Amino acid sequence: MGTKTVRLDEDVYERVRSRKRDDETFSEAIDRLTGGSSLLDLEGTLSDEEADEVREAIEESREADVEESKEIGEG
Repeated sequence: MGTKTVRLDEDVYERVRSRKRDDETFSEAIDRLTGGSSLLDLEGTLSDEEADEVREAIEESREADVEESKEIGEG
């Protein structure tokens, strides 16, 4: 694999440097910091019906958590 030279503003360089691990190169750090999956990659993977079911399950879970928190607070 070849290499490229890129210019970074000093503030960008410092942000990368501060997040770079001791055992990685700048290239590896930039790859780690900019690579990977995004939640946007999941767009369209569920049907509308499946998405509604997930939303409903999340809401039910939140409601149960609120109730449990109230019970703990009263105890």
